Amino acid sequence: MIEGILVEGLVYSLMVLGVFITFRILNFPDLTVDGSFPLGAAIMAVMITQGSSLWLGLAISFLGGLLAGIVTALIHNKLKVPNLLAGILTMTMLWSINIRVLGNRANLPLLRQTTVLTHVRNMAAGVMSNAVALLIFFLAVTLIAKLLVDVFFRTDLGLTMGAMGNNEQMVIATGANPETLKLIGVGLSNALVALSGAFVAQYQGFADVNLGQGIIIAGLASVMIGEFLVRSNRIWVLTSRAVVGSILYRGIMYLGRYYGYFINLTPNDLKLITGLLIIVCLVVTQIRTDKPKALVTVPGAAGDKLPQSGSGETIPAAGPPSATATATESGSVGRAP
Repeated sequence: MIEGILVEGLVYSLMVLGVFITFRILNFPDLTVDGSFPLGAAIMAVMITQGSSLWLGLAISFLGGLLAGIVTALIHNKLKVPNLLAGILTMTMLWSINIRVLGNRANLPLLRQTTVLTHVRNMAAGVMSNAVALLIFFLAVTLIAKLLVDVFFRTDLGLTMGAMGNNEQMVIATGANPETLKLIGVGLSNALVALSGAFVAQYQGFADVNLGQGIIIAGLASVMIGEFLVRSNRIWVLTSRAVVGSILYRGIMYLGRYYGYFINLTPNDLKLITGLLIIVCLVVTQIRTDKPKALVTVPGAAGDKLPQSGSGETIPAAGPPSATATATESGSVGRAP
C-alpha cells in the first residue's frame, strides 16, 4: 500500500511541479494543464504502439507539452486575452488534437506493449519487487527533474522570471521582456505536465482523451498541501514541498477510496474531497496572511514605518527597481507563499 501511494505520488509530481511554476512562480493561472497532460499520454501511447524508441517518445511528449504552453502564452501575449481564458481556449483545442493523435479514438490501451516501465521491471526481476523497482525509478526521475528546475530558477533568467510573478512592472522597468518570460515559463510548465502524462499512461496501461479531466485541481491541491509543511521562499524548499504535497494528496485520495465507505463515501466523492481540501488550504492561508505585521524603521526615512516582510527582511522605502528583488543570493525566488 505504502509503495503504491509513493509511486503514484511521484508519477504525478512532475505535473505538480509544472502547476507550481505557473501558479506560484509566474502567478499565471493556466488551465492548459487539463489538455497538455493527456497530450503527453497520447503521444507516448502512439509512439509505443508504433514500436518507436521509448526515449524518443518521452522527448516528443515533452516537446508537445512545451508547444501547448507556448500557444497559450502567445494567445495571452499577442491577442491580449486574459491568461485564464487563454488556457481554456488551448485546453479546448487540445481535446480535438488529442483525439487526432490517438487515431480518432478516445482510448488507446497499452496491454502487452513494451514500455519504459517494462524494462524497469525486467531489470529488477529476481532482485526486488516490481513496486520497489518502480519506486526507485520514479524517485530518480523526480529528483532529476526537481534538480533541473532548482538549477534553472537559480540562473539570471529564472530569478527574473520569479521576480516577474511578484511584480511584472518592476521587471519591465529593468528592460526585460515579460512576454518572452511567459513563453518560457508556461512552456516549461506544460512540458513537465506532458512528461508526467507520458509516464502516467505507461503506469496505468492506457492513454485516454479524458485523462486530464480535473488534473489542474489535483495539482493545485498538491501544491497547497505542501505549503502546510514549511514556509520558505527558497526554491529548493518550494519544489521539495510540491513533490511531498503530491505524495500526501495521493495518500489522502487512497484513504478516501479504500476507507471512505465507513462514512458512505464513494469514488464519485473524490472530487468533492479535493475541492474541500483546496478550500481549507485557502482559508488557512488567509488566516496566516491576516496576522498583524511588525513595524520597523526604515533607515534613511525619518520616522517612516513600513511592514516587515515574511522572510524577516526590511522592505526598502524606495530605490531603483531590480529584476531579482525577490530573489536573494541564497536562492530565494518568486512570491513568498
